[in-house]
Amino acid sequence: MKLFISGYGKMGKMVEGIILSRNMEYAGWSNSVRDVDPALAKECVCIDFTTPEAFRANWRFLAENFRAVVVGTTGWSDIKDEVTAYFEECGTPMIWASNFSVGVNVFFALADAVSKMLAKTGGYSPYMVEMHHCHKLDAPSGTARTIADIVDANLGGKTDIQSVRCGEIPGIHTLGFEGLNDRITLTHESFSREGFASGAVDAAMMTEGLSGVHEFKELIIVG
Repeated sequence: MKLFISGYGKMGKMVEGIILSRNMEYAGWSNSVRDVDPALAKECVCIDFTTPEAFRANWRFLAENFRAVVVGTTGWSDIKDEVTAYFEECGTPMIWASNFSVGVNVFFALADAVSKMLAKTGGYSPYMVEMHHCHKLDAPSGTARTIADIVDANLGGKTDIQSVRCGEIPGIHTLGFEGLNDRITLTHESFSREGFASGAVDAAMMTEGLSGVHEFKELIIVG
């Protein structure tokens, strides 16, 4: 299996470092993925960490040409159904996530479990504060939206999300449930972006023998 990187920014370079440290077969990178030779693309799993705009321009090419695709780019949830259907039509496996950190995906499972319990008791209102580096383009983050979607599906409301963009914060997500007599909080803090990169490479390896489109958390969280 050859790995190819679409988007050679900070995350792309970190993914490259993980690939090289594991001595995996590496086919290179591009900031203009539609210029990649289709013959090469057919041999490669593409790991996409670009921008929302770039992914919107490139997703059809990715589906039509690459052996499989791992998407870490966020900011395209409004076209998710269209993208998913096209990848299915092309027969190209895809794994996507708003966050490829294993710890964050455990956090998703905890948010689901806690909000389901509170749905049975009532009396708690959810909120979220997410903090990221000043270079992050989307707000709220894709991770925050995923957590809010999980909670809202269980509680039937709409989680209030507050976003902070400051300095070089890799990512901090705090989910709170405010009650009349107490407060429950869950927090995940990333120390670096390396966890995201490592999880994306893990996902690329999972595409071997895989069919269809999957969210990363569905593949690593059992139950």
